[in-house]
Amino acid sequence: MKIKIKKSTHNNDLALWSNLKLGDEKAFSQLFEKYYSDLVQYGNSFSPFTAKVQDCVQDVFTDIWIYRETLNNNVIVKAYLLASVRKRIARHQERDRIFRKSTTVDAIEFLFDFSIEHQLIADETTSFAVSNLNKLLNDLPARQKEALYLRYHEGLAVEEIAETLEVNYQSANNLLYRAILNLRKEWKGIIVLLLSLFTSIL
Repeated sequence: MKIKIKKSTHNNDLALWSNLKLGDEKAFSQLFEKYYSDLVQYGNSFSPFTAKVQDCVQDVFTDIWIYRETLNNNVIVKAYLLASVRKRIARHQERDRIFRKSTTVDAIEFLFDFSIEHQLIADETTSFAVSNLNKLLNDLPARQKEALYLRYHEGLAVEEIAETLEVNYQSANNLLYRAILNLRKEWKGIIVLLLSLFTSIL
């Protein structure tokens, strides 16, 4: 169950980040390889144009390398990268004007569809429940759904979600709370079991 980023992972990322700032190409490549897939997947949650998303991710890394000497020393690397991709896609959408909506970072729509593989669950009752959970998750407001994605799919802590979404800690916590509350209204006591199942399957 992915909830918290391990301290060792955070420390390793910071070491790579520090070396990158000093011009270490190997450290840069390691961060790129480590997070590229996650960043593309996250970017695809805002745009169906995978090639454009890949370009945005590559642009983020290009800027990081070019401006490495001016980067902050103490950052949560994964949250920083996710936030950078989010902002890049928002600017890209605004510039191209070929996307159906877009203006600011806050306005871009989170398009990710949760899909817990209920067909892999042998118990018919549980399978039916998971199918309904999929629907409930995907019917949540986009911002709440994005917060849940970052928490349970990307394994970010609340403070890291806040940094990614560029909101304060309380706002990020409120998004998660309201999302869980909305699910609990429909599922009451079973929601804890289903969320546990959801995170383990993802």
